[in-house]
Amino acid sequence: SLHLKDMSVLSICHSLNPSSSFSCTHSGFNVFTPGSRIHTLIAPPPEDNSDITLTTHSSPPPPAPFEHCLVTTKTHQITSYYTINKEEVLGGGRFGMVHKCVEKSSGLVLAAKIIKARSQKEKEVVKCEIEVMNQLNHANLIQLYAAFESRHEIILVMEYVDGGELFDRIIDENYKLTELDTVLFIRQISEGLQHMHKMYILHLDLKPENILCVSRQTNKVKIIDFGLARRYKPREKLRVNFGTPEFLAPEVINYEFVSFPTDMWSLGVITYMLLSGLSPFLGEDDNETLNNILACQWSFEEAEFADISEEAKDFISRLLVKSKSWRMSASQSLKHPWLSDRALHYHLHHKVNNSFELVTK
Repeated sequence: SLHLKDMSVLSICHSLNPSSSFSCTHSGFNVFTPGSRIHTLIAPPPEDNSDITLTTHSSPPPPAPFEHCLVTTKTHQITSYYTINKEEVLGGGRFGMVHKCVEKSSGLVLAAKIIKARSQKEKEVVKCEIEVMNQLNHANLIQLYAAFESRHEIILVMEYVDGGELFDRIIDENYKLTELDTVLFIRQISEGLQHMHKMYILHLDLKPENILCVSRQTNKVKIIDFGLARRYKPREKLRVNFGTPEFLAPEVINYEFVSFPTDMWSLGVITYMLLSGLSPFLGEDDNETLNNILACQWSFEEAEFADISEEAKDFISRLLVKSKSWRMSASQSLKHPWLSDRALHYHLHHKVNNSFELVTK
């Protein structure tokens, strides 16, 4: 394993199959700045343990400040309805840039994802992303508000959050993620995935850069960037040849059929990273990384995992399994003791008591 603080950007991947090309990404539309230290909010255990509730169990992140609606692209000038601050770049990715914007009629602060789409094929790809987002109404999934189409681009107007990427917290030397922090993050990611999978949608590009913190003061997160997401149709065997090397499941590299467990593999990699600051399969170059994944060659580094619970290790071990049929589903992950055992959570809390802010129920 290589430490994330020392890793180089992986953005190019060699062809893995003589008959097919393979496209790898590093970052999607990853927006906002690194957040400061957040406080995990949990209630102190009362004498009657039946009332014990972690805030994360009962308090989802705030919903988008607008009702979920079915969005279709408009051909009007977006500037008639929104003020886009081109000076304030929130992030960038494969297809363009993200800017902060304000709806003129309401003053609502939003994010405008400006995607270059000149050809009809490029426009269809973006409209596929819109179609996916139209089906996803969940507090842990970023919401779409409007879309505008012009000759050379499509602009997606989305929910805005300002807590920074989860990735920033992993690599920030001044920020110490605890195991309980990770429980809270992974539980929410699992809840978002559970909803996506219930809607038969695969994310297929899950990574810390695509998880946003809602604010700098809380532990609430939302999954973003559905540009590579696909609808899963069991009778239509889906293969994909894209992704970010470190997070690719073996079946993607082998150009085999993908399904819900493909996202769960990525969740396992993210969990490992959050707990250790290490990337479990990262090699010196993309080929080495991909070979490590294909060999399912990983281990718990002794120093980094010395204080990590056995439940956390078991959670990862049930996700980083080469055979996708043996991986936990999103629903099963939420029932795993590491995410569901309140007594364990209080034990983790008391290990780092000084790092947490207590609230009473």
